[in-house]
Amino acid sequence: MKTIDELLRQGVEGKRVFVRADLNVPQDGTTITDDGRIRAVLPTVKALAEAGAKVVVASHLGRPKGAPDPAFTLRFAASRLGELLGRPVAFAGDTIGSEAHSAVAGLENGQVAVLENLRFNAGETSKDDAERAEFAARLAALADVYVGDGFGAVHRGHASVYDLPRLLPAYAGYLIATEVGVLRKLTDDVKRPYVVVLGGAKVSDKLGVIDHLLEKADRILVGGGMAYTFLKAKGHEVGISLLQEDQIPVVLDYLARAEKRGVEFVLPVDVLVSPDFPDLKTKAPAHPQTVAADAIPADQEGLDIGPKTRELYASKLADAGTVFWNGPMGVFEHPDYAGGTKAVARALLDCDGFTVVGGGDSAAAVRTLGFDENAFGHISTGGGASLEYLEGKTLPGLAALED
Repeated sequence: MKTIDELLRQGVEGKRVFVRADLNVPQDGTTITDDGRIRAVLPTVKALAEAGAKVVVASHLGRPKGAPDPAFTLRFAASRLGELLGRPVAFAGDTIGSEAHSAVAGLENGQVAVLENLRFNAGETSKDDAERAEFAARLAALADVYVGDGFGAVHRGHASVYDLPRLLPAYAGYLIATEVGVLRKLTDDVKRPYVVVLGGAKVSDKLGVIDHLLEKADRILVGGGMAYTFLKAKGHEVGISLLQEDQIPVVLDYLARAEKRGVEFVLPVDVLVSPDFPDLKTKAPAHPQTVAADAIPADQEGLDIGPKTRELYASKLADAGTVFWNGPMGVFEHPDYAGGTKAVARALLDCDGFTVVGGGDSAAAVRTLGFDENAFGHISTGGGASLEYLEGKTLPGLAALED
């Protein structure tokens, strides 16, 4: 994989450099609530601009239906990018139309433009190779060089991620190079004990990574909504908690395999429950109660790991040589159910090993709950991409950069 450093050594002054970023940030109206992914691409954009390139930044945002949708505009992300760069950033109101061509044509050396949401075009995500290739060709007309730096999208075989880098000289940006280096430490160069912490809503989202990590991890700690499928598999009442009953046979197989291989599989011993899901808008008091994990009332929902589980998980992380954490332990967006996620984050900070926060909601939780990002070994920008890499899958966006 050729990197941006090689490109910079060759010289980029006056060249139009297409940067496929990941500006898929959460927004509340016109306000960006977490700019972590914008900040993650800054080193690449800044290096190219300072070297005199004409930088064309493109990204997706959300899941529009292949047509313009004001709810998913990148205009506010472009504005925030300009604030962080400390320089004006042009914004094109389309992706391959007249505004895009005009914005790129108007760039002076060292200037930056952001194109409108790639997914406003059906060709970006099309499963039809010809339609995707046509869109990629029209994007290629805007640039001389491609730099892939949208790690959060590299597991997608989309036009700007997979097809476009095959049409232009292609290089990996700083973010992708860093992410890949970190993930290799989680697969090829692991310091033990290797502890994996998995949370989030659905066990089905993590099946592949559990299957793969059963061959590598020493301990797997489970929390979040996915924990209740494991508890149900062990014969416990889970009330109205999140449950994927169809996954119970798979879960039982994983528990049996873990025992056979000597992998410590740790489940909650107590949980916070409530008969009502908390109001995340007003953050009104939820008045949870703590119950044993094998004694959840039939009319209650588990919404966070309890205090005994927090202590247990912290003890299981204390001596770790490597930690990978993906998924919150509860409904961290509400203060009454943020304690479990906070406890895991603090345990990672107290751990002397190499700690990786695997993107998505975990990364958002770290920032939302006020932790210093720099205190962790690495915070990934791509939850789905990280998981698929750890599953051993080939990621289209990385494969295209390696060709």
